[in-house]
Amino acid sequence: MRETTVGQVLREQARRRGAHPLLICDADRLTYVEAERRSTDLARGLVALGAGKGTHVGLLYPNGSTFIVAMLAAARIGAVVIPFSTFATAPEMATQLAHADVEILLGTASYRGHDYALRLTGIDDAAVPLLRHVLLDSEPGDAVDPDVLPALQADVDASDALAIVYTSGSTSAPKGVLHTHASLLEHQKVLNVIRGLGPDDRLFCNSPFFWIGGIAFSILATMLAGATLVCSNAEDPAETLDLLEAEKPTITNGFVAGIAALANHPSLPQRDLSSMRRGNLYPIMAPDVRPADPELRHTMLGMTETGSVITISEDETDQPEHRRGSFGKPAPGFDTTVVDPDTGERAEVGSIGELYVRGPFLMERYYKRSREECFDADDWFHTGDLVRVDNEGFVYFVGRRGAMIKTAGANVAPAEVEKAIAKVTGGMVAHVIGLPDPQRGQVVAAVLELDEGSTFDETALRTRLSEELSSYKIPRRFARVPAARIPVMSSGKIDLPRLAECFDD
Repeated sequence: MRETTVGQVLREQARRRGAHPLLICDADRLTYVEAERRSTDLARGLVALGAGKGTHVGLLYPNGSTFIVAMLAAARIGAVVIPFSTFATAPEMATQLAHADVEILLGTASYRGHDYALRLTGIDDAAVPLLRHVLLDSEPGDAVDPDVLPALQADVDASDALAIVYTSGSTSAPKGVLHTHASLLEHQKVLNVIRGLGPDDRLFCNSPFFWIGGIAFSILATMLAGATLVCSNAEDPAETLDLLEAEKPTITNGFVAGIAALANHPSLPQRDLSSMRRGNLYPIMAPDVRPADPELRHTMLGMTETGSVITISEDETDQPEHRRGSFGKPAPGFDTTVVDPDTGERAEVGSIGELYVRGPFLMERYYKRSREECFDADDWFHTGDLVRVDNEGFVYFVGRRGAMIKTAGANVAPAEVEKAIAKVTGGMVAHVIGLPDPQRGQVVAAVLELDEGSTFDETALRTRLSEELSSYKIPRRFARVPAARIPVMSSGKIDLPRLAECFDD
């Protein structure tokens, strides 16, 4: 496929695939031709609001057709898509709206107990001076003449900005990752070949659309392949299993931690899920394709800055023992090197170092930062991921160079959580770390500096934190330690490995 913008891909696939389903999300269905028609109508409405090339359009929707239609409508007129997390609290929404310079926000008023309308009402207009229109569960009432849209679409170029996707950094400061049409589309074309995603496939993915794994590795990848994307918002795992039995996805991708309720459901052994032959959501796949030891299957390494997956392998069979824990090899289109963080020299084969990447699929830059702030003089992006590479070129992830916590696929900055705890408690000192967890990879844990005899209401603290932080950032475990017993190194810095021992009891 030679199409180089999202609008071109959509129009071509609507012509080729027509009534073929693009999305099946519970009872929510969207065909390719419906996606083209509905996004055309919404695009005309956005233009009537003053949107055009370069306008920043925020999206606040759960997975479903409304997200996809809104994303397509904005992209086809050259607007920049800004996805918002459905977990976002009022302070988080205000921060992102302001930092991303959002001018139009499209979204739903509420979802799973989150009242976004109320949260938005509490945001001071002065804090978001560029925000002109907020449309919740509604669309623009007026639309421009149909002849205007083709001219706007023709002006969209592959090098134009497509999206700013937010990701956690090593500090609490927000980082908006700016990607172009070309970087995301061309990358997914390469990955589709490797993963074998074609027009006859149905991809079941549990990644939220507002993360890079959803918007790129799911939506854009599916569109480019002319395939069908299957997802579910059902709170009852039995309903999701019913959907999978009925719709018969052929390939899976996403966060294994996110399907724990499906994997543990008592009806799973009686389910016919044999259609799922490929992918990484092993716990719900048929026994004959489910590995006895997932550590002997290649997994993938990716990040928002690289437009989703960096390392991958088309080989989904069990690997020899010496490749246990492999993350595959760098995908075509990336130059990679591993650098010793202490010496700055290239690490030897088998030695641990920081992964550097460069190439056309990387982000343009962080929004409101120069390229010089994001890349070094040789155009390398320093990922912060510590890896080792064997003599066959396979990559093994070791951890993050900083203290970033990765829980169920989401990054959590300890400094942000520590700041929130201090805010809601009136100054309580907390040290936040990640603890190993078999299902989530890591869980967020907090060591609180509390003297003997002091009181601490864990439930009340979690409740107060829910007003400041997304649910996945709230510590799942707490430990109380007198300040004098907080372990420190000779430098005076907190000894993080020993800090974890506070949870051994």
